[in-house]
Amino acid sequence: MDWLQVWVLALVQGLTEFLPISSAAHLILVPVLTAWDDQGLAFDVAIHVGTLAAIVLYFRQELIAVTRAWFGQVSGRGATPESMLAWAVIFGTLPAALAGLAFAGVIENSLRSPLVIATTTIGFALLLWLADWRGRGSRDEFSIRWRDIGIVGCAQALALVPGTSRSGITMTAALLLGFSRKAAARYSFLLAIPIIAMAGAYQTVNLVQAPPDQVNWMQLLAGAVIAGIAAWLCVHWFLKLIERIGMLPFIIYRLILGVFLLWVFL
Repeated sequence: MDWLQVWVLALVQGLTEFLPISSAAHLILVPVLTAWDDQGLAFDVAIHVGTLAAIVLYFRQELIAVTRAWFGQVSGRGATPESMLAWAVIFGTLPAALAGLAFAGVIENSLRSPLVIATTTIGFALLLWLADWRGRGSRDEFSIRWRDIGIVGCAQALALVPGTSRSGITMTAALLLGFSRKAAARYSFLLAIPIIAMAGAYQTVNLVQAPPDQVNWMQLLAGAVIAGIAAWLCVHWFLKLIERIGMLPFIIYRLILGVFLLWVFL
């Protein structure tokens, strides 16, 4: 793997992980469109660690607050909106985790083709447009209820199909439930933390089980740092601009990408 590939793949991971445009789709498509060799499991782990560090750092104050509130409720001090948000992250993660365990093989072997990505990219772009047009709610993430957790959590499980976009489908579900754009994005980003951690752990297990190979530690470190910085900046500016610009730019991008893939691969 050369340094151009390191920069491109790390930036793609960092910039697409939290935007509603599907990082998995882009990481599958980059090697297909460039004819690059596979970057390897070690690099995948590194860039996932970078994006995980970025989102934890960005939401560190919220994470401390909801963790304290959760331990307070568990120890008998009563429920608060912050402790409910902690439960929302925990239980909202379960459907995707269970679906990943049950269908990982099918997804890896049958659903990673450019045509599948094109179809889901276009289809879920239209659903996101509908949610953004109809939603316009005012609820914040601390108003979340058990019904909301179940719906958003099940929606997140759909993101196992490449092209769906984990952040895109969870924001879509939250918008349809009456959350504001910013609240939908914040809950989606908090939900990303355990999912990215589990994906990184899964890749690490695969890496340990794989035959030993030469590892370029400088490239791994650079990939993690580049992906992390790109992800932090992406989240920061997305949350600043989302109420003003809405989801339309991402919807248009998804539609263009989907049509392009159909044109290339059909």
